[in-house]
Amino acid sequence: MFEAKTDLKTAVFFADGCEEIEGLTVVDLLYRAGIPCTKVSINDTPEVTSSHEITFRTDTTVAELDFDEYDMLILPGGVPGTPNLRACQRLMEEVVSFYKKGKQIAAICAAPGIFAELGLLKGIPATCNPTRDELLIESGAILKHDKVVVSGNIITSRAMGTAIPFGLAIVAHYLGEDTARALGENVLYS
Repeated sequence: MFEAKTDLKTAVFFADGCEEIEGLTVVDLLYRAGIPCTKVSINDTPEVTSSHEITFRTDTTVAELDFDEYDMLILPGGVPGTPNLRACQRLMEEVVSFYKKGKQIAAICAAPGIFAELGLLKGIPATCNPTRDELLIESGAILKHDKVVVSGNIITSRAMGTAIPFGLAIVAHYLGEDTARALGENVLYS
């Protein structure tokens, strides 16, 4: 049974072609930590099919979402999931709005490239999948190769293999390092 430990809400956005592990691992960790998390499809329906042809159901669609209720927007990567997220105009407008308001945005794998394309990483330390390194550099980001980089209101991570530390960084943002560390130990992540 879910027991909320904060009133602040997160939203994870899923597009056809997404890397399901990068999104669903975060959802799982947030759930375990007690952080409200809504799974959002950018499709017209709640169903999404990942890059590995796994079809799953989200909680709602981007068209139905009230962004004002949320504190953080989270973008998983994957191809063609990342380009599909980038093509969602409403989501892109909200990502920029969240950034400008100082609200949290997070992305993993190829998705930090979206932040770069939107001009949000200039002079900001960030990481991404190595296939997007040049994009981040060209956008003026300070490229790092850490598993997770937290820079003010932006959290970025590298790929499927860093989904757990990415999720734990989000938990730490809301509930502190001790809670994130304890959760990591609970799921045998060391």
